Amino acid sequence: MDDKSHTMRAIPTVKVEDSGGLTAEQLADFRSAGVLVLEDFVPVSDCHRLREHALKLVGEFDPESVRSVFSAMEQTQLGDTYFEQSGDKIRFFFEQDAFDADGNLRQSKEDSLNKMGHAMHDLDSVFDAFSRTPELAAIVDSLGYDDPVILQSMYIFKPPRIGGEVHCHQDSTFLYTEPESCIGFWFALEDVTLENGCMHFIPGGHKGPLKELHYRDTDGTMTFKTLDDTPWPENATVAAEVKAGSVVVFDGRAPHLSGANLSDKSRHAYTLHVIDRKSHYPAENWLQRSASLPLRGFN
Repeated sequence: MDDKSHTMRAIPTVKVEDSGGLTAEQLADFRSAGVLVLEDFVPVSDCHRLREHALKLVGEFDPESVRSVFSAMEQTQLGDTYFEQSGDKIRFFFEQDAFDADGNLRQSKEDSLNKMGHAMHDLDSVFDAFSRTPELAAIVDSLGYDDPVILQSMYIFKPPRIGGEVHCHQDSTFLYTEPESCIGFWFALEDVTLENGCMHFIPGGHKGPLKELHYRDTDGTMTFKTLDDTPWPENATVAAEVKAGSVVVFDGRAPHLSGANLSDKSRHAYTLHVIDRKSHYPAENWLQRSASLPLRGFN
């Protein structure tokens, strides 16, 4: 898809003036586009604090203990037990190009990671406080969820020079419920631009079908099933260049991608995915939790 498409239809961008959630007009914009940018939603000081804490956790992580690589393009994590059992843990995943031919990191440890996931919001007090605010709970409530729970959290590093491209996909492919209820909240912890790999969306694309389903087969193997092979429309993506403190809210069916980060600037972001507990969450979903860490909402 063409990066020049960011000059096309704009993604709805608003400021939430109070903690009462989305207005009727803002909600209508979201329903129409499947994506909504909330500017200045989180104080930049809170973003900085989360970044500092994430780097503290990275500092405590020994890269020699595990070298799990996550690649959205190559799906290198398929069959990786370390990844597939991370739904109720805090684990670290490297970029595909993090290591040289001798197995050494090309850059510093913090500039070699793809992401950290997937249960910081329940296992770490700093992430818990960032994830469960009255303001965010009000947004979720205004979206009409009966019993919202936070399913997963991801800290995405998108490191300079090696931050990998992410192909066009829908999050409900990976976090599927019946009926579908997945929604994403993508917090920009730093300024996000075309140069450092911002996200791109197809506004209105959530009204189309779910194209793939990622699930655990009867033998435990992770696989993909094609539901609709119609190609994404060409030159239809719109870049979501946002400032630190913004949050991008997007429907689980909203098609989105991100470019590689070939710049010298990092692009730290934090993502939460929320589902409605009243929807059925199939046991075939890749992300599963032990009974000792049940899903929680915003309390």
